[in-house]
Amino acid sequence: MKFSLRLASLKSGLFWRTFFLLGALTTTSMTAWVGMISVVQHEPQVQQISSQVISVVTITHAALTHSAPELRRELLFELVSNEGIRVFPLEEDDKVEPPASNALMPDIEKLVKAKLGADTRFSSKVNGVAGFWVSFNIDDDQYWLMLERERIRGLTGIQWLGWASVVSVVSLVGAAFISSLINLPLRRLTQATRDFAQGKRPAPLPEKGPIEIMEANRSFNQMVDDLQQVESDRAVILAGISHDLRTPLARMQLEVEMANLSQEAREGMQSDIGQMDAIIGQFLDYAKPTEASSFINVDISELLTDTAHEASRLPDVRINTDIAPGAHAMGNATDIKRVINNLIENARRYGKTPGQDVTEIDIKCSVKGMHTSKRVIIEVQDHGSGVPPDQIEQLLKPFTRLDTARGQANGAGLGLAIVERVITRHNAELHVRNRDGGGLQIQIVMKAL
Repeated sequence: MKFSLRLASLKSGLFWRTFFLLGALTTTSMTAWVGMISVVQHEPQVQQISSQVISVVTITHAALTHSAPELRRELLFELVSNEGIRVFPLEEDDKVEPPASNALMPDIEKLVKAKLGADTRFSSKVNGVAGFWVSFNIDDDQYWLMLERERIRGLTGIQWLGWASVVSVVSLVGAAFISSLINLPLRRLTQATRDFAQGKRPAPLPEKGPIEIMEANRSFNQMVDDLQQVESDRAVILAGISHDLRTPLARMQLEVEMANLSQEAREGMQSDIGQMDAIIGQFLDYAKPTEASSFINVDISELLTDTAHEASRLPDVRINTDIAPGAHAMGNATDIKRVINNLIENARRYGKTPGQDVTEIDIKCSVKGMHTSKRVIIEVQDHGSGVPPDQIEQLLKPFTRLDTARGQANGAGLGLAIVERVITRHNAELHVRNRDGGGLQIQIVMKAL
């Protein structure tokens, strides 16, 4: 599974796409260049080598023909020592191997035979001696003239392959460098977006480079500033609304206490005022930002134990705990505790087993995985009637209340929305599902320390 994900990432990553495209373009261009050079150089190289062979054979033939017999030995020695040319008599029993098989040799043979005669022979090795061998006649005698192959040899296939490999490596390194330059601004933008989604304030992106990248970075920086300002303004507005609403609520509470009302009417009005105050608190909790800069090493085990102990004091709740010791994660302890309290309150309100006066709530915590893959898993579940499977996703939406499935709701429908918002800011996972045996199970998965 992990291999397939990595392979998919490899195929879809912009860096690798750019790298492979540049590599393919470079390889295609180099192949075309080599083919073009081979075609263009073929004829001139054939002409050059043929002319050289014809000239050497002709000059050697003339020198041997017109020199005095007593000076021929000295002439042959000079040809060997200075020119690398050897002349041997051609014998019938010579062991002759065919000439080298390459693209140039057939055309070279054709041109040389046209000048020196159709009976001219060629060989790559005579009597075990390697070289470029050409036969020629002096009167009725036949001779071998041997040239060093280095004098007439162009680039071999191995040499072409070597140069092509060097060019390919250099081209691929250049493609990787170019891909990195192209991908760097996008990688910075992706990381900044991810940090912002996790509640962090990303460092401003550099507003330089190509005009498209510069404009994208400038727009992102402006967006971050605008959203931060909106978040700040919203917190100030909601704080002001809270103060303005809770002040008259406090006066109403006082007037209810002092009014000449029946006990039933007084308790009903006090309940309504309490609900209004709770709804205001939910709005503030939902709007409150969770700053990543406030994250510390939180002892999740201790926090859950304390929260469960506090919840167990409620008269209509029974808390069952299974909390593994030593579970630690980075986060805001206050916000995590608020999340757990919201889940407990949600279970207390809507998770009561039919026919029972006490709501049974299970709180579990475990640590799974090894090293960098360690995870803290928190579970809060009730034993109620659960939620229809097709409506589970609706639970996390703000202002959503599933009255028919979970009983009557007295809040604003922000409890699980607050949980989802805080968990997202902690870069954790939230899973909501029906519990085996009845009830709702809410699971939080955090990266363990």
